[in-house]
Amino acid sequence: MTEPVLLGRIHARRLREVYRSSGWPCCDPVEVDLLAAGLLERVRSPMGHETLRVTDRGIAHIASTLVVNRAALSAHEALVEQVAREMTRAGRIAWRNLSLRARLPPLPGEEEGGKPRWCMARPDVFSIRNTSVEAYAQPIVHEVKVRRSDLIADLRKPDKRAAYLDLGGECWYVLGADARGRCIGAPDEIPAECGVLVLEAGRLVVARAAVHRPLPRMPFAVWLALAKAQPVSGFDEDVQGLLMDGLDVPPDTRSA
Repeated sequence: MTEPVLLGRIHARRLREVYRSSGWPCCDPVEVDLLAAGLLERVRSPMGHETLRVTDRGIAHIASTLVVNRAALSAHEALVEQVAREMTRAGRIAWRNLSLRARLPPLPGEEEGGKPRWCMARPDVFSIRNTSVEAYAQPIVHEVKVRRSDLIADLRKPDKRAAYLDLGGECWYVLGADARGRCIGAPDEIPAECGVLVLEAGRLVVARAAVHRPLPRMPFAVWLALAKAQPVSGFDEDVQGLLMDGLDVPPDTRSA
């Protein structure tokens, strides 16, 4: 009896690629798995050329994976929004999904002061203090994870983490919960130089504080990116509301 083929994310990605393309064969193990599972079928043209076509079962499999992906994305975006709101409530100015140029440390064996390495980093949340004094800005990076597989993959990218540490005086991992309400990771799995926030009963709880590194100056490119981007709204909404509540003016003149 033939055992069922175990399909993963790479199979779902290949199905989507075939569905969007002309379906030219790759003749690799992923394609063999999809053919054996009945999600792809071979089609021979009158000229003798063989192409691939996604079957009805394949279409159903694509649809099911899209539902899972959308659910994970929604959970991720909700947690990113929660972190950003927490930063604004703490009196900080926060941005989501910025693209920032960061400097990476030299590769092993390279001399200090050699040709610098750069990369574009996209932290989920980047925030600074509401201050006009550059030395007091205290930039902080938050990286949000809601799936354990994404967390493990991220921890295998030291350059990505180094970029976050270059951009922020503190770097935090924010860990969501799985379907059973369990945290997707343990604090000791996260590198010691990073802080850990975990989601418990809808609240963000500090599992381990981040190592604070003073940054006297932020690079000009970072300031420029912040100036061009739209920060999270609501930074001073509560403060403005309290101020307006204390004014003895007719309601129709408050927005004048």
